[in-house]
Amino acid sequence: MVKLFDKGVYLLNGTEIAKSAEEAKAKTGQEVSQEEAARNTMAYRILEAHNLSGNMERLQIKFDKLTSHDITFVGIIQTARASGLEKFPIPYVLTNCHNSLCAVGGTINEDDHMFGLTCAKKYGGVYVPPHQAVIHQYAREMLSGGGKMILGSDSHTRYGALGTMAMGEGGPELVKQLLNKTYDIKMPGVVGIYLDGEPSVGVGPQDVALAIIGATFGNGYVNNKVMEFVGPGVSKLSADFRIGIDVMTTETTCLSSIWRTDEKIKEFYDIHGRVEEYQELNPGAITYYDGMVYVNLSEIKPMIAMPFHPSNVYTIDEVNANLKDVLHDVEQKALVSLDKAVDYTLQDKIVDGKLYVEQGIIAGCAGGGFENICAAADIIKGRYIGADEFTFSVYPASTPIYMELVKNGAVATLMEAGTIVKTAFCGPCFGAGDTPANHAFSIRHSTRNFPNREGSKLQSGQIASVALMDARSIAATAANKGFLTPATAMDVEYVGRKYHFDKNIYANRVFDSKGVADPSVEIKFGPNIKDWPQMPALPENLVLKVVSEIHDPVTTTDELIPSGETSSYRSNPLGLAEFALSRKDPAYVGRAKEVQKAQKAIEAGQCPLEVLDELKPVMDKVRKAYPEAGEGNLGVGSTIFAVKPGDGSAREQAASCQKVLGGWANIANEYATKRYRSNLINWGMLPFITKEDHESLSFKNGDYLFVPDIRKAVEEKAADIKAYVVGEDLKEIHLQLGDMTDAEREIILKGCLINYYRD
Repeated sequence: MVKLFDKGVYLLNGTEIAKSAEEAKAKTGQEVSQEEAARNTMAYRILEAHNLSGNMERLQIKFDKLTSHDITFVGIIQTARASGLEKFPIPYVLTNCHNSLCAVGGTINEDDHMFGLTCAKKYGGVYVPPHQAVIHQYAREMLSGGGKMILGSDSHTRYGALGTMAMGEGGPELVKQLLNKTYDIKMPGVVGIYLDGEPSVGVGPQDVALAIIGATFGNGYVNNKVMEFVGPGVSKLSADFRIGIDVMTTETTCLSSIWRTDEKIKEFYDIHGRVEEYQELNPGAITYYDGMVYVNLSEIKPMIAMPFHPSNVYTIDEVNANLKDVLHDVEQKALVSLDKAVDYTLQDKIVDGKLYVEQGIIAGCAGGGFENICAAADIIKGRYIGADEFTFSVYPASTPIYMELVKNGAVATLMEAGTIVKTAFCGPCFGAGDTPANHAFSIRHSTRNFPNREGSKLQSGQIASVALMDARSIAATAANKGFLTPATAMDVEYVGRKYHFDKNIYANRVFDSKGVADPSVEIKFGPNIKDWPQMPALPENLVLKVVSEIHDPVTTTDELIPSGETSSYRSNPLGLAEFALSRKDPAYVGRAKEVQKAQKAIEAGQCPLEVLDELKPVMDKVRKAYPEAGEGNLGVGSTIFAVKPGDGSAREQAASCQKVLGGWANIANEYATKRYRSNLINWGMLPFITKEDHESLSFKNGDYLFVPDIRKAVEEKAADIKAYVVGEDLKEIHLQLGDMTDAEREIILKGCLINYYRD
């Protein structure tokens, strides 16, 4: 079904795989170096066209367009304003698809929306009103273009199927683009994704995506690399099908994606009135890839990603055939994810030997596409979901899709069966819409099923489970009134409706400045939209208290700053910070604030020892070895340890919340994604790496660390950072910062990206 090659390979004429240069030469009669063949990837050519450095090993990328949604654009624009923003230099689209329902708790949602609208007018952007489209569908319909590059402040910024290299990053990376700076990275590796065969009837894009995620996530096969989709199987897939696979590549932890394009993609652009944006893309005659994932589409079966990760994949047939054993395995894995905070069992979901689920959702950038919903309507036609616990909701990804589904009768078919058809909204993807009941089991064609994204509150004993499935099998399960069913088990006549795009829906409602800024416009600030607090520069020496210690194999950004009900606080940095680690380590905020008192005292010209008694014996020990450490050269703050933090969302708040609470650093064995590490750096936090095994660390939660001459170490690009655990004496440890650009080091020295540009 899915095979990973253990080393790099050559692709010949886009169809034939050669395992070595010798084999490639034997089959083509041409001799080409690995370096030359690597330049024949589609990814290389697009990156080269957008690179300003002149050095393809160290890229400085300028993107063509930017896009954000309403729980990221407020912070981004506030950061850019504080850094000197005058106008948006490139098209910047502000969609409103996340904070659509958050009307209580923090910022009233319409305050954020009015902030966005007035900023689009003042700085020359595009504003998409709530419920018009989810961020990625609007980008597919209106922003994508062959050979273009788009940067978005959402991790699922992926438009590779349309020939656009897109990346999801934390907000500060968009700020850099808004200030005419660049996105600086090493040349990423490129892994070929070779599609062969053709999917069976009833198998959908989520099934293919989950099979790939299951094969590549755990081993990091494509981590921070570009996934390049090639092979004859690509042509067997519709544009919608490709898009559905592509958006889920984020869950492999890859950097970006790109696909070869053909007449089906040209037709997509033509349907949307933008055929001039189409560009045919193909790899070169002899192309080298750093790895290859072979996918036989014909062998893919309906899949399910069980709680609590998209990589926890099984075939639905396997689950149904070995129900008790599979559920037991899932329960055991959940013990790690849930920290044993709640009693968790799935065995009671077995009803008459079958798995019963309480909820089905088709939504968002992954599930809400036209073909997915049409197929769901075909499956459920003439059936009904029943009057028991099971509910079924469908969210088309944009109003143009919704309108076409109304016109072709799919909405009527779904509603007659008991389905609720809702507007474009990302809520089910992050715990702010269709939150299931306590202990309920939800199946969703959406992006993620991490703990808490469906609304669980472990500290309150509230828990629910989400599994990811394709829209087709969700509809089949709905047709069987909540009993898990693969779509391939259903006898269905698929109508194959054609899509027609109504451009007037956006033309009549979306504000588009056409790139013209109006400086006279006054920005509308709701009372809970706040500026970023002042952040000090990196001091000469640092005292750090470890205030949280996380030993899970991977820590998600959802665990660092929860989604869902916290969304309405995203416009208030201090208000949002109160939720940091609240579902993973509820005592974290209090501990961090206590340490922060010392730093605030320093900034006020006072002695930190007078406000934090526990610091006195620490400094006594430090000064015995470093008598000069103290007034005028010392910073005091907090740090956390996590084995592998940063999987999942691109949200910068996972880092910024720690910063505004006085965080100076993270310590990790490795960072799950490039974007989380970048977020730390952009908020002036040191991304330390320790080589110590997490089970036998030389420090623990509550310990103080002293890092002498840290400023000098950053300035001089020291590979090894000497630090001390402060106990009865000073115990020496060693940390690393890893590879950093000169600009990243300067940002750390200045204290954060805002200071860097302001200065």
